[in-house]
Amino acid sequence: PLGRAAQRALQSALRELWPDVTGETVVGFGFAAPLLRPFLGEARRVLCLMPAQQGVCRWPPEGPNTAVLVEETHWPLPVGFADRLIVAHGLENSERPPALLEEMHRVLAPEGRMIVLAPNRTGLWARSDATPFGHGRPYTAAQLESVLRAHDFAPERHAGALWGPPSHRRFWLKTAGAWERLGRRLDAQRLAGAVLVEATRRVLAMPRPSAK
Repeated sequence: PLGRAAQRALQSALRELWPDVTGETVVGFGFAAPLLRPFLGEARRVLCLMPAQQGVCRWPPEGPNTAVLVEETHWPLPVGFADRLIVAHGLENSERPPALLEEMHRVLAPEGRMIVLAPNRTGLWARSDATPFGHGRPYTAAQLESVLRAHDFAPERHAGALWGPPSHRRFWLKTAGAWERLGRRLDAQRLAGAVLVEATRRVLAMPRPSAK
C-alpha cells in the first residue's frame, strides 16, 4: 500500500510537469516502470531501461514487452534517441555518476527534456530504510541542479512529491492524497520526500570563423 501511494504521488507530480507527450519517444532508466505507465497510450514509443545491478522484469505485464536490461553507462540506444527521459532511483544509486550523466546526455535529443527523480536530502523519506528513497545519495534541488549544469544540462524547473511520512499505518496511507495536495499548495519542497528536477540538453552553437 505504501508503494502504491508513492506511485500515485510521483505520477501526479510528473504529469504536472509533463501534461502531454503525444507523438514523442519516452525513455525511463532505473526504477522508472511505475512512472512510465501513464505515457503508454499517449507517447509514440515508451522504453524502460533497467540497470544490471537492479535486474529486469517483463514490463508491462499486460502487453508487448518494452523493458531491457542494460549496463548503467552503456545503453543500447542511438545518439539523440529520446525526446523525453525519466531517471528514477538511477543517479543516487549509480557507481559512476559522471559516466551515467554522459550517457544520459548522449541519448537525449537536442533540446530534449529530462526529469531526474531522487531522494530529497532534507525530507523524511531519505531517513527511512523502509523504501528505496532511504538508499543511495540524497540530493537537494540545488545540488541536483548543480550536478546537471556540470554535464551540459540546463535545469528549467523543479518540484517535490511525497509530503506524507513513509509510514505503513492506515491513517497516513488514507491521508496521503491530502498531504500531496497540501504540499503542492504550500510549495513546501524542503519537506518533500522526493525532488524532481526538469532539465533540457544544452546544444552549443559554434561561432562562425569571422565572429569575435
